Amino acid sequence: MAAAVAGPVFWRRLLGLLPGRPGLAALLGRLSDRLTRNRDRGRRRSPWLLLAPLLSPTIPQVTSPPCCLCPEGVHRFQWIRNLVPEFGVSSSHVRVLSSPGEFFELMKGQIKVAKRRVVMASLYLGTGPLEQELVDCLESTLEKSLQAKFPSDLKVSILLDFMRGSRGRKNSRTMLLPLLQKFPEQVRVSLFHTPNLRGLLRLLIPERFNETIGLQHIKVYLFDNNVILSGANLSDSYFTNRQDRYVFLQDCPEIADFFTELVDAVGDVSLQLQGDDTVQVVEGMAHPYKGDRAAYCKAANKRVMDVINSARTRQQMLHAQTFHGDSLLTQEDAAAAGDRRPAPDTWIYPLIQMKPFEIQIDEIVTETLLTEAERGARVYLTTGYFNLTQAYMDLVLGTRAEYQILLASPEVNGFFGAKGVAGAIPAAYVHIERQFYREVCSLGQQERVQLQEYWRRDWTFHAKGLWLYLAGSSLPCLTLIGSPNFGYRSVHRDLEAQIAIVTESQALQQQLHQEQEQLYLRSGVVSSDTFEQPSRQVKLWVKMVTPLIKNFF
Repeated sequence: MAAAVAGPVFWRRLLGLLPGRPGLAALLGRLSDRLTRNRDRGRRRSPWLLLAPLLSPTIPQVTSPPCCLCPEGVHRFQWIRNLVPEFGVSSSHVRVLSSPGEFFELMKGQIKVAKRRVVMASLYLGTGPLEQELVDCLESTLEKSLQAKFPSDLKVSILLDFMRGSRGRKNSRTMLLPLLQKFPEQVRVSLFHTPNLRGLLRLLIPERFNETIGLQHIKVYLFDNNVILSGANLSDSYFTNRQDRYVFLQDCPEIADFFTELVDAVGDVSLQLQGDDTVQVVEGMAHPYKGDRAAYCKAANKRVMDVINSARTRQQMLHAQTFHGDSLLTQEDAAAAGDRRPAPDTWIYPLIQMKPFEIQIDEIVTETLLTEAERGARVYLTTGYFNLTQAYMDLVLGTRAEYQILLASPEVNGFFGAKGVAGAIPAAYVHIERQFYREVCSLGQQERVQLQEYWRRDWTFHAKGLWLYLAGSSLPCLTLIGSPNFGYRSVHRDLEAQIAIVTESQALQQQLHQEQEQLYLRSGVVSSDTFEQPSRQVKLWVKMVTPLIKNFF
């Protein structure tokens, strides 16, 4: 039984190590899915899942050569650099934002002073006055770039989801068409279309429902060498009263280059919006839903992995040049060189998840972090949509760290009050939450695993990520921040990106701690009484349908 629990985690980890063995990877993927489905059929998981951490694979070992200036083991999360590029920065370049208004004003200010590039990846762009204000900022900056005494080579690249960006008569596309028509040489709008929505399925599924199959969900906002990572979309509520998380990386050219290349890569395998509101495929690329699916996914995998691998190699070379510029230097000379170029106190790791393209880096890292969290460590995990994958639930219930999980109360769920079937989604989340809480109680884990619900009048909740406090520490040393929600969609259907920030800076740790505290202060602890409230009564049909549809929202 314990092997069955730990198995899917093992298979998924193994998949990430087999980029050159697609046949074996596909077989392991099917085995993983079969194990997951079989477990879902059971009404209750066995207490044997407490053995899951003992059967999980060990963390990836650091393979980079030892360094006299930054010795092996400078921090315990260096194993992540075996999978993705490692960006060492000073913590003074990292600023945590706290409110939607701050996020919106910062974006407008950054657009106005951009000289070289503006790169924006989001699920969609809204159609209200605040979104128009953002578009107007882009238009003004583009005009200035052409009218300047020495015209700059400003480029604007926007990546959105095709289905969500095309919803309704007035949509993201119509909002951006004037920019495309006025600045055709400077503006690029890419619309990602999932390869899983094709053929008869694409013809039969109506608007809005077609978005359940898969989306472009990455949220990155980049201005020259400054980057905002967030879970927030480009829509009015995310600028006013929808709580999310945001981190601002200032003057980080290598990180900005990486995310520019990543958005370019996804843009290249997406449909290109034209000035007449039609779309075209990039020349030489396979069509996402008309051509051969396997060929398209293989090309997309190569395009994205080339960005990740080249950046990883580039960062290793930059590190070697910075701290090992002359192999003949004595240790004293090397130390002196290190003094002139102080070693970073903060490390940024971009974590990418694109299961349609068999890219599962974020999943591997997240599972490993949950597995390796030791007794006495505290994990604060938050998601606007509490619908953890089976693997994540097993690890939360079967590992030794303390967990405080923050989720949206029904009233601050983004679907609360929605019309039609979507209006029942908050109730479905309540049902999932109650099932999880019952499992916590049945295993006697109430003291170690605690659920808390966020509530704020006239606000909605969309924050996601985690903060890791090592045993004995009152401040977090690591956070994950970006687009994933830790659910089935994030792992299996959508394109996602977040960053792991590891820091030794007490000032930055304090920023992250304050961010966590501010969110959790607006929450209440979930108990059995919570589900007795009238607002938590779930209709029978919702309970019956939830197991069938939980993997789509």
